[in-house]
Amino acid sequence: MTSTTDISADPDAGAEIRRLDRTHVFHSWSAQGHIDPLPVAGGHGSYFWDYDGTRYLDFSSQLVNLNLGHQHPAVVAAIQEQAGKLVTIAPAFANDARSEAARLIAEVAPGDLNSVFFTNGGAEATENAARMARLSTGRHKVMAAYRSYHGSTAGAITMTGDPRRWASEPAMAGVVHYWGPYLYRSPFFATTEEEECERALAHLRDTIMVEGAHTVAAIILEPVVGTNGILVPPENYLAGVRALCDEFGIVMIADEVMAGFGRCGEWFAVDRWNVTPDLITFAKGVNSGYVPLGGVIISDSIAEYFRDRPFPGGLTYSGHPLACASAVASITAFHDERIVENARTLGQDTIGPALRGLAERHPSVGEVRGLGVFWALELVRDRDTREPLVPFNATGDDARPMTEFAAECRKHGLWPFTHFNRTHVVPPCNTSPEEIAEGVEALDAALEVADRYYTGA
Repeated sequence: MTSTTDISADPDAGAEIRRLDRTHVFHSWSAQGHIDPLPVAGGHGSYFWDYDGTRYLDFSSQLVNLNLGHQHPAVVAAIQEQAGKLVTIAPAFANDARSEAARLIAEVAPGDLNSVFFTNGGAEATENAARMARLSTGRHKVMAAYRSYHGSTAGAITMTGDPRRWASEPAMAGVVHYWGPYLYRSPFFATTEEEECERALAHLRDTIMVEGAHTVAAIILEPVVGTNGILVPPENYLAGVRALCDEFGIVMIADEVMAGFGRCGEWFAVDRWNVTPDLITFAKGVNSGYVPLGGVIISDSIAEYFRDRPFPGGLTYSGHPLACASAVASITAFHDERIVENARTLGQDTIGPALRGLAERHPSVGEVRGLGVFWALELVRDRDTREPLVPFNATGDDARPMTEFAAECRKHGLWPFTHFNRTHVVPPCNTSPEEIAEGVEALDAALEVADRYYTGA
């Protein structure tokens, strides 16, 4: 499946880029001496390629942000046009690109979420959403799930539930973690979706009770958990969280940084369950990350709180014209090219059936779950015991089965997104069924590696 068609190879340039990178670039989430980043020469649509001319089908959407794929011409053109008109302006001024981006975002947001505070990315969005909730309620606690990721800045990493927060503790005070629903590995010993939903909501209510509802400003959650497993909630779970927030005067924050803008086959994942939060955080798919952009979509009631009270927060590049112009072009392309509908159909008719077919052929696939272009294969050593293919938060030799699996994917021209014992299938929202079939063929070959570690009957 690896192809060099219409791609010019330049190994010497790639070698020089690699040398400079290793000499001067400090990479995130990495032991610097243990990495060898791939120099990327270009990309188009669902593919990117290196300087040796090797092409990869991008089943990662980079960091699950490239919802329109690489180099979408309308978005690139909008950035170029805006650069020739007005490159930057301070947030205190009004700007046509910023105003139009805010209007378009509010237009597709649910309910009365009509105002947008722009940030440079998702972490800053969750930071500011928590700040808005605390100020508008006069309370200090924020509840967040253990299986979650909300960003790596000080407050966002504290709200994060997965192990990436450990090295930054202690950090922001007042964060309380709770267990969200995950039927395959239920912390509530549930055996059905209905039981999981009921028990997860009871657990959340009990946590609110023992923390003191009058101290809880917000509950922040990913409507569909992203990096920590593509966990689609039970049918009535989000409505139950909304009801608890209403009962106790708690702000509901939906972190849609990864799940939003078509990824789940809806403009926002909450739309699937007809739930309207008080605040929505976004980034990534709003403009496919072409220029850094994120933000908070704010309900009328919270916006009203700050009508006569200054909001004590801001960013030099809030609503940057280049970023906002790219968002305008992106949202316009979503409408014109029916991207949301394509993502929904792709999940229902192509990705879901294909991945379930893989599960029938490979014993190492313990569960298939997802929607839209947001899917996961959970890999196991034993289907009966559900022992993960690698341990929780595995590194080094313990992670070898997943490391080998990912290498085999790349050997077959597929760039995967792996995390713990899962491979996530998260291509661009405008990927074609034929490209999905190509990627699934590569997964089929790579899963032979995972099957070698299978110990079950």
